[in-house]
Amino acid sequence: MSAKNSTTHTLIERQLNVYLRERSAIWQCSYQVDGKWQRTSTGEKDLELAKKSAHEILIKANIRKEMNVAPITRTFKDMARLAIERMDKETDAGHGKVTYKDYKLAINNYLVPALGKLFIDNIDLKALDKLDAYRVQLMGKVPKRSTLVTHNAALNRVFDEAVLRGFMNEANRPKLVAKGKKGDRRPEFNVQEITAIEGNFDRWIERTRADSKPLRALLKDYVAVLLDTGARPGRELMTLKWTNIELKMYPVITPTDQVDEEGELIEIVDANRTAIISIQFSKTGKRKAIGRLPTVKALERIALRNYEKPLKELIDKGNSDHIFRYKEYLNDEAVAAGKVSRLIEPTSFPKLFDSYLEDHGLLIDPISNQRRVLYSLRHAYATLALTLDKTSIHTLAKQMGTSVGMIEKHYSHLDPVKAVHQLRGKESRQLLNATTEIDERYEYKETKKRKK
Repeated sequence: MSAKNSTTHTLIERQLNVYLRERSAIWQCSYQVDGKWQRTSTGEKDLELAKKSAHEILIKANIRKEMNVAPITRTFKDMARLAIERMDKETDAGHGKVTYKDYKLAINNYLVPALGKLFIDNIDLKALDKLDAYRVQLMGKVPKRSTLVTHNAALNRVFDEAVLRGFMNEANRPKLVAKGKKGDRRPEFNVQEITAIEGNFDRWIERTRADSKPLRALLKDYVAVLLDTGARPGRELMTLKWTNIELKMYPVITPTDQVDEEGELIEIVDANRTAIISIQFSKTGKRKAIGRLPTVKALERIALRNYEKPLKELIDKGNSDHIFRYKEYLNDEAVAAGKVSRLIEPTSFPKLFDSYLEDHGLLIDPISNQRRVLYSLRHAYATLALTLDKTSIHTLAKQMGTSVGMIEKHYSHLDPVKAVHQLRGKESRQLLNATTEIDERYEYKETKKRKK
């Protein structure tokens, strides 16, 4: 046995040491088992007692190894903290996943409160049952299967960290199963309702105060793009920049049965203006999506409101601002004082959309009695693409950034579809454009203001 210095003592060369940390009177132990160094506290202030404790720790660790158990373990809370740190580092390095945010919420709000004090290699069926009970109590209901899948993925991140660091053996890792309540399919909008959504916006915008009009106008364009592309509300569009848009034209010439004054057959030319959208932040990574004429027109309106410039000029000059922002309203005094309008990121679209739907009798789906949300626009897009445009589910899956399996799962109630190689949406747009009269059910309804 040799001494390196007054605070470090080697008990077995290259296998067992005891040492003191700064500002600590408790001796620590470092030892090697199966080629890996482990560290733990001896729990002793006296050096001789600490040496005896260190030898016992090494013996127990070797016994645990022979029994196929991790030589030393840590609490779930410790491993959860390290798992979160790893996710944060991956995100900072630019290769983190969007789902990490959900995993961290699950870890902090559910997993650590229920399992935090247990040793990571002691988590068994009984502990998982405790977690299930805690989750139901906190939520006030049986969680949906999709929620449990997210929680299990988060739990596996913590187990991965424990195995990687030698605090748990793969053989002792619990097998997780998601048996939650099957989630209800989110309600969508039919053609009549979409017509009402699109047709009521302008009057709704004009009814509000001047300082609220820019935000309402942006919501109109945001909804138009969601309906036209099937994008996920939130991050997919809110992080888009003008540099992520490419304008293209795919002209379509349609012959008619009419002739002009010179006897030539009249042909109708559709420029078919298209926006190629490079979505940067998505649940499934980067992808390109197709925006048809409604998307192009929505982007043109935003460009004119915010910059007083045509869309093509913004794109050609490489403007790197975020697209979905609204221009700050300035009264006459602010303008006279020379104040310049800022571009503001909206933070209340879900609530504002709720208010818009409620004003026009569209908030509650009459069939399922469920509330519609912005995500319902994505379902409406998929339904129209499958039933009217007869888009291939493979093409639709790429456009929407999801899997064929998810398309089949959520839309298996629809009629079988035939594959085509386009996303122009000719049939659905023709039907929507032909239906311009808004059903009286969806006319604006004055709602009583709640007393504060």
